[in-house]
Amino acid sequence: MDKAAALEFLQRLAGGISQMFGSSCETVIHDLDDRNHSLVAINNGHVTKRKVGDSLLILGHHEMDDFFLGNDLVNCEGKTKDGRLLKASTIHFKGEDYHYALGINYDYTHLALAKASLEELTAVGQNIEEAIASSTTDLLENIFAECLKAIGKPVAMFTKEDRYKLFELLSAKGAFNFQRGIPIIADKLNISRHTIYKYLREK
Repeated sequence: MDKAAALEFLQRLAGGISQMFGSSCETVIHDLDDRNHSLVAINNGHVTKRKVGDSLLILGHHEMDDFFLGNDLVNCEGKTKDGRLLKASTIHFKGEDYHYALGINYDYTHLALAKASLEELTAVGQNIEEAIASSTTDLLENIFAECLKAIGKPVAMFTKEDRYKLFELLSAKGAFNFQRGIPIIADKLNISRHTIYKYLREK
C-alpha cells in the first residue's frame, strides 16, 4: 500500500470510528515523519481542542522514545488540559515511505460521573436476612435477660419450679414464637429442646 492509499484508508477508518462512537470520540491521524506538525486529520477535535497542523501530543505519561519506535499504546488513561478523562489508544501504521499513527481518544468524563452515581445508588449494606436474624437475636436476648431478672437468680441455681416459671414469662412475651427461639433458649438454659416442647404441650 502506497502512502496516499494508506492515508486514505486511515481517514476512512478514523471517520467511521468517530461516527460510530459519537461526539465524545476523537480520532486523529499523525504523520510521525513530521513531528512538529504531525496531525494530518482529526474528527471531533473539540475533545482535545486540537486541529490539523498541530504537533504530536501523547495524552498521558509514556516514554516518547518507545512510542516513536513503533510501540502501540492501547486503552491508556489520559487527560485533557482542562482535566477531562480520556481512554486513549494510538496504533502505528507503517510502510516503506510513511509512518502514520491512528489515535482514538474517548472522553468518558460523564460516564465516570454516572458510574460513581450508580455505585452509590446500588451500594448495599448488611444482607437483609442477616439483618433480620441479628435483630431477632438481639430482641430475644433482651427478652431472656428481662425474664431472667424477674426470677432473680442465675440459671445455674435454677430449680425445676424456677425453670417452669421462666418458661411462663418467656411464653407470655412470645419468645418461643421467634425463629430458632426454642433452640436458643434451650442452649441458654443448658437443657434439651424436648424439655421446652414438653412444657409447651402441657401448658
